[in-house]
Amino acid sequence: MLFEGLELVSALATLAACLVSVTLLLAVSQQLWQLRWAATRDKSCKLPIPKGSMGFPLIGETGHWLLQVFSKIFSHEALESYLPKIQLVIQDTLRAWSSQPEAINVYQEAQKLTFRMAIRVLLGFSIPEEELGHLFEVYQQFMENVFSLPVDLPFSGYRRGIQARQILQKSLEKAIREKLQCTQGKDYSDALDILIESSKEHGKEMTMQELKDGTLELIFAAYATTASASTSLIMQLLKHPAVLEKLREELRTQGILHSGGCACEGTLRLDTLSGLRYLDCVIKEVMRLFTPVSGGYRTVLQTFELDGFQIPKGWSVMYSIRDTHDTSPVFKDVNVFDPDRFSQARSEDKDGRFHYLPFGGGVRTCLGKHLAKLFLKVLAVELASTSRFELATRTFPRITLVPVLHPVDGLSVKFFGLDSNQNKILPETEAMLSATV
Repeated sequence: MLFEGLELVSALATLAACLVSVTLLLAVSQQLWQLRWAATRDKSCKLPIPKGSMGFPLIGETGHWLLQVFSKIFSHEALESYLPKIQLVIQDTLRAWSSQPEAINVYQEAQKLTFRMAIRVLLGFSIPEEELGHLFEVYQQFMENVFSLPVDLPFSGYRRGIQARQILQKSLEKAIREKLQCTQGKDYSDALDILIESSKEHGKEMTMQELKDGTLELIFAAYATTASASTSLIMQLLKHPAVLEKLREELRTQGILHSGGCACEGTLRLDTLSGLRYLDCVIKEVMRLFTPVSGGYRTVLQTFELDGFQIPKGWSVMYSIRDTHDTSPVFKDVNVFDPDRFSQARSEDKDGRFHYLPFGGGVRTCLGKHLAKLFLKVLAVELASTSRFELATRTFPRITLVPVLHPVDGLSVKFFGLDSNQNKILPETEAMLSATV
């Protein structure tokens, strides 16, 4: 009898704990987007903010005119101008990785790489390297606390996130003012230039606060998911050396690699990358198996029925990208890393709509998807042509999905340059970047 009583108490305690957890989860789910917004956008911002699918403002949705701005920022012409700068940043990074005597934490270094790309290329800031390193640390603190419980107490994650945001905005304001004062020597228009000019064309002279908000949003958009995908790319090339060799063979065939293995200069253009079919297959397969985010939210515009259940108009629904990829009937052997599934001969993704959606789908598809794919393609080309790398641990780490997909230990890898020059930061690279940002 006593034993049964203890079982009952235990069951009630478990039920109570579950109820508390569910209540907390519901409360958090209602606060997350508000917190994310509060941590990135100042209340004095006057941009029109339409409501998102959860009833809260979503980052980047600042009016129809801003959607037009983003279409310019990620246009074919803009991507063509970003390409040589992205390549320089990646080459610089890989040389630094190869010069390290010890293995590197790929996920952490990929975060630094995507942050540097956003600062140097997208925003065109010429921030000194030492200051850039400090800014990255502050940004990491901001990111680590952006989804904290909205409890504004000393030493809370929320308070740390707000403090990091304030430091970030102060540094960003300094960089913006310096950029606005120095307009000479640029050979391309970066994303911030396009944002400023487009706002003037639409009679929306942006305040400094709005410029800081827009800058932080662009960094946010280019940072976490791209670092996740970059890490997954490197892990899969390590796991599948035959894929890496096939990629190298395609580069040789297209005249991007010399027979000795080093890259030919001046060979990367958008049309060149578009012609690398196997490279495209590799990137697609990485994004199929290792989509950085789980899914997205949408608002039901018209009542419909799904598997016998009626979904009313106005409801908020969440679609799962990973479950879609895992259960889609068009993909064969879904757990196998097989880039050839996207080849012209098989084209598994062409059979039906919305079976493959790493960047979402419909009118709300990711605006920056072309930039993300460009970055991954350039990284893959540089990895194949200028680096040798090997796993520094006995086994590959397991994967966690929160906050974005990444290896639990960050993926420890030792990089080696293919020749002696790969271990040196070429002075013309830094000079070239400084002259164009």
